[in-house]
Amino acid sequence: MAKVCLVGDRTDGYRLEVDGAPFYVKGAGLEFGQLASLAGAGGNTFRTWRVANGERSAEDILDEAQSLGLMVCMGLDMARERHGFDYSDAQAVALQNEQMMLDVNRLKDHPALLMWGLGNELNLRATNAAVWDAVEDLATRIKAADSNHPVTTMLAGIDEATVSAIAAKAPSLDFLSFQIYGEIDQLGQLLSRAGYDGPYQLTEWGPTGHWESPETAWGRPIEPNSSQKARDISRRYNTIILADSRRCLGAYIFLWGQKQERTPTWYSMFLEDGKHTEAVEVMNQAWTGQSPKRHSLQIKSLTLSGQPASASVTGQIDDRLHAQLTLLETKGNPTISWTVCTEVSKALESDGGDFEPTPPSVLSSIGTQNTDFAFQLSQPGEYRLFCQVDMPDATSAVVNLPFLVKPKSRTRNGFLNFFRRKM
Repeated sequence: MAKVCLVGDRTDGYRLEVDGAPFYVKGAGLEFGQLASLAGAGGNTFRTWRVANGERSAEDILDEAQSLGLMVCMGLDMARERHGFDYSDAQAVALQNEQMMLDVNRLKDHPALLMWGLGNELNLRATNAAVWDAVEDLATRIKAADSNHPVTTMLAGIDEATVSAIAAKAPSLDFLSFQIYGEIDQLGQLLSRAGYDGPYQLTEWGPTGHWESPETAWGRPIEPNSSQKARDISRRYNTIILADSRRCLGAYIFLWGQKQERTPTWYSMFLEDGKHTEAVEVMNQAWTGQSPKRHSLQIKSLTLSGQPASASVTGQIDDRLHAQLTLLETKGNPTISWTVCTEVSKALESDGGDFEPTPPSVLSSIGTQNTDFAFQLSQPGEYRLFCQVDMPDATSAVVNLPFLVKPKSRTRNGFLNFFRRKM
């Protein structure tokens, strides 16, 4: 097994050590594959959200990680109040923690284990401070059974009330882990306002979140394109995360994989077809200091009917809608694919990263050379136009634009003629 320690103090700063050697977290959120690509890009660790993910066993994941030279921040999936769990129910809490300890005792000696992560965003929309009593109980049990790995918990955002409650109720945690997106630009101020001056890591960060982004007039978030996201990620890593060398233990970018959350591309560094976006190249360079061998094309803009997403683009059924993609460069031989999907129903939108269904496509034009795309829709509703630009070397650039299709409006003459026919 590996001996992982938190060393240092407020004066000299903090760091993790693995078997006596400094270990800076160069990590990603990763659960369902892509381990080899993370190692190849210069990452050294990844986090999971749970022990049993329904696809692979924890032992299998740890074994592969070890074969690739990666270490694992193993998530223990404590139930969340927002899903109905009652942390005032002592029997339910005890049963949950007993189950968690079975996993701890089974996995604690694996050489690829880096640390334990207790729960994920247990503070999100939670009101019962007893959750931190349960975290403390589990943390003390883990530390009694496993003195070789730190224990942390992953928090949604950074706020004084949560930091204070944990300080009072869960002092056995070795450090805190924060999950923050657009607000990372105010990281130092947020930590100061929360009164937290201890060590920390970021267990989710990346592009600006959908809840923080500009919206259309009908309330749909406007997603930055892959080039914009790559620029934000590069800036945030190099000027914010690396800048706090005294307290920040490192960070796990979200997500080294693909998932649907408002769109299939918002947080996905890889696409459904396995191709990677520019964000992977940015992290490769940040982790290794070397320029990546493959480069995604960069997107300048996407317009629909001559308007960007910020204009809240609308049309009417059977209107001919014209999309135009502009690339910053035209090198190589890109393949361009266009897809129009309905928006995910607001009733089915996920909360806090829960499962969200991928909305169906209604039309597409796949594998073209065309930076222009014209189409018509016969049903009113909320839609999103996606464009994917693929290079032969498995790199991709992506952009999308939400738009609204309205029923045909009746003209004044149309209303008059209708009225006259009824006379």
